[in-house]
Amino acid sequence: MTMYDELHQVWGELTGTGGPFEIRKVTVRGIPLNTFATAPGNLREVWLASAAFADRDYLVYEDTRLTYAEAHRKVASVANWLKAEGVGAGDRVAIAMRNYPEWLLAYWATLSIGAVVVGVNAWWVGPELVYGLNDSKPKVLICDQERLVRVLEHRSEMPPMTLVGVRLPAPTEGVVPWSVLETIGGTLPDATIDTDSDACIFYTSGTTGHPKGAQQTHRGCVSNIMNMAFWATCVTLVGQRMGKLPVPPPGFTPPPAASLLTTPLFHVTANNCVSHAATLNGGKLVFMYKWDPTEALKLVERERITALTGVPVMSRELITHPDFARYDTSSLLAVGGGGAQLQPDLVGKIDTTVKTARPSTGYGMTETCGIITSISGDFFVDRPASCGPAMPSFETRVVDTDGNEVAPGQPGELWVRGAPVIRGYLNRPEATADTITDGWLHTGDIARIDADGFIYIVDRAKDMVLRGGENVYCAEVETALFEHPAIAETTVFGVPDDRLGEEVGAAIFLKPGVTASADDIRAHCRARISAHKVPRYIWFLDAPLPRNANGKFLKRELRVALKTADAA
Repeated sequence: MTMYDELHQVWGELTGTGGPFEIRKVTVRGIPLNTFATAPGNLREVWLASAAFADRDYLVYEDTRLTYAEAHRKVASVANWLKAEGVGAGDRVAIAMRNYPEWLLAYWATLSIGAVVVGVNAWWVGPELVYGLNDSKPKVLICDQERLVRVLEHRSEMPPMTLVGVRLPAPTEGVVPWSVLETIGGTLPDATIDTDSDACIFYTSGTTGHPKGAQQTHRGCVSNIMNMAFWATCVTLVGQRMGKLPVPPPGFTPPPAASLLTTPLFHVTANNCVSHAATLNGGKLVFMYKWDPTEALKLVERERITALTGVPVMSRELITHPDFARYDTSSLLAVGGGGAQLQPDLVGKIDTTVKTARPSTGYGMTETCGIITSISGDFFVDRPASCGPAMPSFETRVVDTDGNEVAPGQPGELWVRGAPVIRGYLNRPEATADTITDGWLHTGDIARIDADGFIYIVDRAKDMVLRGGENVYCAEVETALFEHPAIAETTVFGVPDDRLGEEVGAAIFLKPGVTASADDIRAHCRARISAHKVPRYIWFLDAPLPRNANGKFLKRELRVALKTADAA
């Protein structure tokens, strides 16, 4: 029996009637969805369950170290402050900060009273913050100093809300210091939470020029945790049955996991995939001020990190670091990436360089509360170009441009349906209808599925640049560029980059008789969009941009013809 035969056998046992990951069809908003029969009802239950790990380390950041018991006391205090501030079920609390421990404390406090977290992109500049906060209308905004400065500059353009400051260097008028929230005390307030109500809203860049608030439900987020636990269980059982992994003795309890948090918590990779799973299992979360491979190696050694998940460039920079061999990385069991596909060569390099660790990845979206697929270990080494099979809470379709299913094994746009799919986009019914059809989410990715159910992403249907795991929608950058008075025509596209996968490029045709430099253009963009969206490569063309018969700019031809050496 091959490991794929064994996988199908284990899959059926785990998801069948009475299995630990039993799948049932439940009708939600008129749509039949695959759901886990044994899943917790909401994220409050996930948080409450973690109280059992009282004495274990939970959050570690520089000289801050909180146990689960300490975190539970702080979360209860923050929850009581929010209740006193008038925050109730369905109200929104926005969080805008670096990956500080306070991010997760505020997160769990908000969810546990039935309120909704708005994860604000910490890279947003003033106009983006104005748009997002007016769109979501939170009652409370919790932010650090860097974000607070941007907010105060545009306060008059924002909705009324209470401001809370985290790690501020000095008191600020009109801003409640975080310390007040932690000193209220008390036990966690009671709350009844509908499993299909919103848990959090994460913004994803939009093809229409404005970010869209993806409404992730409690059911969706809990299903993502279950999907990850399911795949880990599958891989372990297959390994044991194939004789490649030892079978632990009865009563064996593995040591707590320790995860290095390398990507922002306003993304599903860090928040939904890493922190949710770690919290439910009593694991330790170690924060970094910002990504630095040398610091990462130090933390792996000091904190005995077992799992490191970031965008692929982080894994590559870690294992190719000139001082890699000087550090004790023997605690690592899993090294991988999310937010972008691991290049096939990197899969093998992880497997051979880190002797104790296996490569892993997941393919997913903000719109699916986390992963759609997962792959790791021998399966990933054997099929490094695949992102793995779709998890049990998903049904899949591969369709042509008319929405008709293609022949098995042929490429087409991947559609998925299941419990993790978002409820919709906040205040955007038309965008929701364009993206979700009868519960089927149009991923915008071109994929094929092999005979074993393993998915391969072969292209993108959406007009998007994937820069270091960050989605940069070309329309959003083009909107900012067209606001420059000197630009007559412009189009934006991805430029291959060895480190980040892609960088942002822009071809520009200026208005007759008007001049502008690349530095002028970039300064103009930085005032309107986040720094990672600003074009790194700019080409000034002497003639209008080439178009097709429908009047659309020929991006593909420009991408091929324009050389980076000629960019400004």
